[in-house]
Amino acid sequence: MFKIKAADGTNNLSGRKIAAIRKTKKLSQRRLAAKMQLMGFDVDHYFIRRVENGERFVTDIDLVIFSRALDVPITDMLSAEDAEL
Repeated sequence: MFKIKAADGTNNLSGRKIAAIRKTKKLSQRRLAAKMQLMGFDVDHYFIRRVENGERFVTDIDLVIFSRALDVPITDMLSAEDAEL
């Protein structure tokens, strides 16, 4: 089955930006996962790691969750310049 991947072979375009935003806000992966859990989402730090490393496909729902947890617009996590497919 054909799977869409980024030019660098990762499964998402937003992972590196999510990691950068998280680090700017001085949050560990565990701390971000805990914040998301308090918001009612069933995630752990492995979920965060897999997204940031590009191992996991990211849905629009995931982007909304990250946007709320990191208190940034979704557009900060994804831009057209990144879409070198």
